[in-house]
Amino acid sequence: MTDVVQLLHSAFSPLEQTISKHKPQFIALHFQEVGGKDYMVNMGQAENFFCNIESSEEMKDFDRVSIYIDNEFQSEDTFTALGSMYFIHKTLKNIYQYDFNVKDLKAVQGKNKHVGSLDRVATVEKEKFPKNFWPDVSMYGGVCGERYGRSTHGGVDLVNIHLFHDASNLIACNSSPSVYSGNRKNALRYVINSRFTALPFFLFGDFNFRLDTLSVVEHLSIETEMQTVKKDSTNEVEKIICEEKDSTHQLVLHIEEKLFEYLHEAFFREDNGKALLKYDKEVQAFCDIIREVDITFPPSYPYSEDHNQPTRYMNTRCPAWCDRILMSHTADDLIHWSDDDEEEEKSVVYNTVGPNVCMGDHKPVFLFFQLKTNNH
Repeated sequence: MTDVVQLLHSAFSPLEQTISKHKPQFIALHFQEVGGKDYMVNMGQAENFFCNIESSEEMKDFDRVSIYIDNEFQSEDTFTALGSMYFIHKTLKNIYQYDFNVKDLKAVQGKNKHVGSLDRVATVEKEKFPKNFWPDVSMYGGVCGERYGRSTHGGVDLVNIHLFHDASNLIACNSSPSVYSGNRKNALRYVINSRFTALPFFLFGDFNFRLDTLSVVEHLSIETEMQTVKKDSTNEVEKIICEEKDSTHQLVLHIEEKLFEYLHEAFFREDNGKALLKYDKEVQAFCDIIREVDITFPPSYPYSEDHNQPTRYMNTRCPAWCDRILMSHTADDLIHWSDDDEEEEKSVVYNTVGPNVCMGDHKPVFLFFQLKTNNH
């Protein structure tokens, strides 16, 4: 419990600093795996974390707040472990939120907190993915969506999403693209096809997008001797080992089901992982519908949870940009893009929160932008 408290405390300061630096008027925070992996024990601490954000000094001028926390883990068939927080600054007038029951916009007033199953909350739509998407995985991936807008300018859909992970590094290495990539593609297509109208939308959360693992392994294993070790009982691959070809036979790459250990771990952080972007392919299948601001930060997962090593990756998975903010092309049209490169760096920022602070195994990702004047 102490580790959880320490982690939440360390994560709070970078979030405050990010808000203080950019001074947004509207803030949308999306969380996945609320309560962590041991959510039954830690859910209370997570809820305290939400309360601390709401009551912090940086939020004092945000006079309207909507909070949604799906904490009903007893309901296995519907529990998503998703949490969403929305803050509206006092300078913004006439902001409305959609009521899915009456199918109309209603003015946002005061502070509204919903903690529980969320199934009967009129201002949110929540869905856990059907089990047939991942029949061999038991997790709580899902989507949770809200709609905000102004009566004279329409609105936008804001969707908190959590797709499923790569259960085995070895299976991820079997094909290009992997079976996991195909499953995520089907699930994201399902979300886009079933949940969206003509309104602009933003999808942000843990997509669990991974690099094309087979291609990455082929790249990392160049000029090494690769061997596969199989289990005697089933003849299944148990591990993949790559060693230097010289007399030292130094271990360069070691892969097991939940182990991905590369000798030159710093490679994934060099030049913010730029050399790896060509293996980041999962979002490309949706380029006709959604777009993303150029990535200029290192892979957001899996970081060490050791507070003394906040910039190192764990040796559990191949580092990847799991945490993303995607938008429809119509949402992109709302953003003020400057013709001046230096000015654009200030008006649109896509980056991680707390790059030098332990934030857990993920680094949160944020997108800051300004709306076009005629959309205010």
